[in-house]
Amino acid sequence: MTLKDEKLYIAMVGLPSQGKSTVAFRMQDVFRKNDIPTRIFNNGVLRRKYAPEMDTWSSHFYNPDNSDAVELRRNFALINIRNAKQYLAGKGQVAILDATNVSSDRRALIEEYLTDHPILYIQCVNNDEEIVNMSIRYKVKAPEFASLPEDKAISEFKKRINYYKMIYDDLGTEKNFLRMDSLHNKIFDEQLTDQLPLYSRIRDCLVTDVVKSLFLIRHTETYFNVDDRIGGDTDLTPKGMEQANALGLFFQKKKIAYIFTSEKKRTIQTAQAIQRLQQDCTIVPLKEFNEINAGICEGMSYDEIQRTMPDVYSARKADKYNYVYPGGEGYNTMKERIKIGVKKAFFLNRKTDNIMIIGHRAVNRMILSHFLYRREEDVPYIYIPQDKFYHIVATQDRKLFELKKYQ
Repeated sequence: MTLKDEKLYIAMVGLPSQGKSTVAFRMQDVFRKNDIPTRIFNNGVLRRKYAPEMDTWSSHFYNPDNSDAVELRRNFALINIRNAKQYLAGKGQVAILDATNVSSDRRALIEEYLTDHPILYIQCVNNDEEIVNMSIRYKVKAPEFASLPEDKAISEFKKRINYYKMIYDDLGTEKNFLRMDSLHNKIFDEQLTDQLPLYSRIRDCLVTDVVKSLFLIRHTETYFNVDDRIGGDTDLTPKGMEQANALGLFFQKKKIAYIFTSEKKRTIQTAQAIQRLQQDCTIVPLKEFNEINAGICEGMSYDEIQRTMPDVYSARKADKYNYVYPGGEGYNTMKERIKIGVKKAFFLNRKTDNIMIIGHRAVNRMILSHFLYRREEDVPYIYIPQDKFYHIVATQDRKLFELKKYQ
């Protein structure tokens, strides 16, 4: 059997806002780049196209007791199941059914019709409530919610999720499945009865961070930068505002859907200058990207620390990566929260290939170390200027790291 003879159905499983579509598009992109014909069949696309008069924004449309809507949604699922089968009967090699598929009845329907090739179920789970809520806020920007105020749309979407929970049957009797933490790209359970084509490629794809285009920027000049002071929550200087405006002009022709920042004013002010020249761009402050907490040294200059706390200065200089500021943190102790922040940014950024993070010097060093694989002792010395930014591409087929000037 040749590679082109190996065909597979992939059925996504999971509640809304768990990352199913993001995972599906990631697999489609990887497969197509490797000349594996792949197509996604999304039930929601059919629902929005053919049933606009049904008020599909309403949670009642997803109520298991709404028999008319249940039958309509079943018909949309059947259309995609048949389309997927027809696709694999031709030149297609992988057909991805992108829907919740949370009930055993729905999965039985899939298996009733798709008997010609193996089926792999991929269940997406994300227990991070903050990220789920952010994802919901993104979803209610869709045209089907345009007639509703945001709070009403969010309420209806959460009710929709609760209706899906009522019919949720966990995987277990299916022949081939895996469960993954879609935020952390971790597979935590799997069962394979068949020898599945492409399984190693699928598994590798699911656990790999795919970065098509990451712009990693340090906030522009602040008053603390001028005085060589660390930490704090200071504003940008006039020069810093000029630098931020220059960044806005530089990125004006690139589509930036989200700008992820820390909770500090200097990163948000830098982001606002970029946001002003974008269409439909949202700034998302994440606590995980806050600068290293210098504890008792917050707001001090390095010269002051050396003069008034020589023991702190010398201890940190001896092992900058592992040193923890008294009452604060260090590079090593902030590692986990930075990793979570990066995962959140990747999970939420699904409108465009471009991801933008505006962070701080220590934060950006830790983010870069994730891609550059620097030795720990070298991480605190990675060059993070304020008049340049890092552009990173990290896929299974391409690696790019470049430091670019924007002025």
